[in-house]
Amino acid sequence: MSRIEKVSVAILSWNGLAHLKICLPALAEQYDPGVEWEVLVLDNGSADETVEWVRRHHPKVRLIESSVNLGFCAGNNRLMREASGEAVVLLNNDTRPCRGWLAALVDALAGAPADVAAVSGQIVDWQGDRLDFARGAMTFDGHAFQLDFRRPLKSVDLPKAGEELAFACGGNMIVRRQSFLAAGGFDEDYFAYLEDVDLGWRLWAGGERVIFSAEGLVHHRSGATSDLLGLFNRGFLFERNAFLTAYKNYEAGLWERVMPAVQLTLMARTQALLERNNPGGERLRIDPYDGHIADTGGGVAAADLPTGAPPMVDVGLAAKWRGYGPREFFRRALVKTVNGLFGGEPPSVAAPESASIPEAPQLTDPRTVAQLRANSYLLGHLEQAAAKRRQVQARRKRSDREIFERFPLYVVPTYPGDEELFASQAFLDWLPEDLPLQHRRLDQVMAVGE
Repeated sequence: MSRIEKVSVAILSWNGLAHLKICLPALAEQYDPGVEWEVLVLDNGSADETVEWVRRHHPKVRLIESSVNLGFCAGNNRLMREASGEAVVLLNNDTRPCRGWLAALVDALAGAPADVAAVSGQIVDWQGDRLDFARGAMTFDGHAFQLDFRRPLKSVDLPKAGEELAFACGGNMIVRRQSFLAAGGFDEDYFAYLEDVDLGWRLWAGGERVIFSAEGLVHHRSGATSDLLGLFNRGFLFERNAFLTAYKNYEAGLWERVMPAVQLTLMARTQALLERNNPGGERLRIDPYDGHIADTGGGVAAADLPTGAPPMVDVGLAAKWRGYGPREFFRRALVKTVNGLFGGEPPSVAAPESASIPEAPQLTDPRTVAQLRANSYLLGHLEQAAAKRRQVQARRKRSDREIFERFPLYVVPTYPGDEELFASQAFLDWLPEDLPLQHRRLDQVMAVGE
């Protein structure tokens, strides 16, 4: 047990005035937690009169202003530095805490052994019928799931009070301020998403633990703030941050063995999005030396080629129309007509050097663009990520073996192409045999389509 003298409740808000009008009054009605406590709100560059409203209606709240949106990570790091309590509660602005919420979190941390760095509370939907967060699971490639997300509470087996968790949810957790800062806080390069997973891994590797409190209960409007970022921009953050989480935190010796599977997964997802979500994407599967350029691979039937590929044998007009596509069909017809009239091919209609190979696909899908941007970021920030990996590993006191024995990593098909990839024996051969893994379907880890 460790005595707590003061607690700071820290709330980050970006254009969240409507949420604060519910959250702050709910805080004002909290039962006495038995310790001194304060409330801090960081306005993250809002344009919705948050600052004026908080000053007018909640003058006791310590208001911190930022002229720009710092992001979830940097914003909460600033709140942590500003806090005066030795324990800090991180709370999403789009929540409604129950009256005994704060006292429950304080009691759980104060009554825990000194090696418990953080306590994660329970999060349910706004009506209180379905689970939002109780425990999470990490995947082998740095992603994570809120287990049983959106399942009816009556069907969920909640963790017991004090049960260990892989990580605490950044929207409802109490953490020892010194532990948070010593571990490096949230990685500000993440901006938002998976920062709490990354922190949890670092806390465990550093010799500390994370536990659960069911009584630290809040209701949550899931996605109310994150929706402001846009669906496809969030995809960029998920893929980039997941890779960084894996790269920084896997211990030496294990990272080198799991890295091929992590990289293959990222590459396969990018390729699947390119092929499936963009016009002509299937043409990326063409091998140009299998009958698509001069004097190679003869005898390939038109029916065996991807849609839009020109036939390599003499076929009828209908087959040529299907193979070339209307534009290329008419271009070639025009070339033949001009050649017949003039005995040659005028430069203005000459076939381009690559005319025998189908046109490249058109990149139009915003989800694919977000994926490519994640890849581009990772390639452009290798040295920065490597430096952070060295810092993380320098603090290690507990092996990944010990961590994963408690919390096995998950393999869950989630993205386009995952199901085929994860079922491939060639892929499975790339996963280290001694890595504790749980293979699950998406509907086995969370509610899907409910």
